[in-house]
Amino acid sequence: MRPNTHTVLYDPHGYFGAELPLDRVPYERLITAVLSWTDPATLPPHDYEQIALQLTGHARAVATDVRHHTDLLDDKSGPRALAEIILAEAQRRLDASHKGTLACVQNRARLVRALYERLDRLQPAPGDRTA
Repeated sequence: MRPNTHTVLYDPHGYFGAELPLDRVPYERLITAVLSWTDPATLPPHDYEQIALQLTGHARAVATDVRHHTDLLDDKSGPRALAEIILAEAQRRLDASHKGTLACVQNRARLVRALYERLDRLQPAPGDRTA
C-alpha cells in the first residue's frame, strides 16, 4: 500500500495562487478546438465532462483575475460597470451544473473566451506605465 502523498491546502481566500499568471495558451487552443466541433459524437460524454470541468475551473481563475482588475477601477467608471455585468453573468453560468455534452463545453469555452477578452481590456498594454 502506498502512503498518501497528497497535501491538502486550505486557502479559503485564494491567496496562494493570486500572483501566479494563468497558463493561457493551452486553454486558448482547447477553446479553438471545442468551438470547431460540430458533431456531438466527436467525443464520448465522459470526455465532455472532463473538458467541462477543466473549462469551469479555468473560467473561475480568469474571473478572479477580472475581479482583481475591476476592483482597481473607479466605482463609477464605464469599464468597471461592464466588467461587473460580465462577472455577474459568468457567476450565473458557472453556478449552473455542467453536463457531458458538446453544447455545454462550447458554452463554457465561450465563457472563458469572454472573460479573457474582458481581462485584456482591463490590463494595461505592455509598456504602458500610465495605467
